[in-house]
Amino acid sequence: MSVKPEPASALFAGPFALATLSAPPGDAFPALVTPDGRALDLRAALGDDRLTVLGVLDDWEAFLPRLRALAADPDAARTPLAGLRRHAPVTPRQVFQSGANYRQHVIDLHVAHRAADDDRSDDVRRAEAARIMDRRAAEDQPYVFIGLPSSITGPDDDVVLPSWAEQPDWEMELAAVIGRPAHRVSVHEALAHVAGYTIANDLTDRATVFRRDMKAIGTDWLRSKNAPGFTPLGPWIVPASSIADPGALRVTLKLNGETMQDESTEDMLFGVARLVSYVSHTARLLPGDLVLTGSPAGNGMHWGRLLRGGDVMDGSITGLGAQRTRCVAEAK
Repeated sequence: MSVKPEPASALFAGPFALATLSAPPGDAFPALVTPDGRALDLRAALGDDRLTVLGVLDDWEAFLPRLRALAADPDAARTPLAGLRRHAPVTPRQVFQSGANYRQHVIDLHVAHRAADDDRSDDVRRAEAARIMDRRAAEDQPYVFIGLPSSITGPDDDVVLPSWAEQPDWEMELAAVIGRPAHRVSVHEALAHVAGYTIANDLTDRATVFRRDMKAIGTDWLRSKNAPGFTPLGPWIVPASSIADPGALRVTLKLNGETMQDESTEDMLFGVARLVSYVSHTARLLPGDLVLTGSPAGNGMHWGRLLRGGDVMDGSITGLGAQRTRCVAEAK
């Protein structure tokens, strides 16, 4: 059973957003949503019964003026969101995840993951981590790895915590949604390839981040991040033109009503443009692909409180709406 989000007076920034909705038990459909809480079925409005949000993003530059016109049309047949189910707004072909990208977050993790033989004080280790982060931002490159689209679920769906996950943790993140193919683009060009932004909660089992059987292998992102439902996504894709500065958004996560994460994207070591450019120099980014930008300070490892069955996570990012997901513990 899903936990429904609390109502809000303004759902997102700008005149419209994209969503994937359904009226159970009907099929999911691509929708244009307006800030007053009404939705327009784009299949009917654009005369294509097979249209999806991914299809819109595949030809983003052609669709964008049509979407703007529909949003401004007072006669468009919109339906109230009440009674509609919100799905993940897009099913991407590729998911790229950025790790260690918030300065304070990485400093906190550095202190939390203390080696058994490290007897230095937290202050000393924190200062060491701060020096490393400042050097990374000035001289190094982003750290990006690949996620699985099968880990994505809707913004209101329950999240099943696998029985093997000993330390499931939250990571609220800004996600850039690609709208134009990008390959070997410069930092200056990168944002022109971003169609919009959405919210992702990149859940992680901290106990399986590092391999126990062979430490030299390093991180195991497949195991720790890609269980089904470990990436609640959405609810909306808000066009990039409605977000003045993706580097000045507030990322917030509450656990059972208590604020755990509350940080600006200004704390990112590498902003959206640098991340998109960096990924594009190895991979060919495709429309609908997601570039997750990392999570700010305040995860469960920092607080000494990991996820368990019955927990409810409320996540929001300035101008992008909010999601609410309940955790369900898998029977052992």
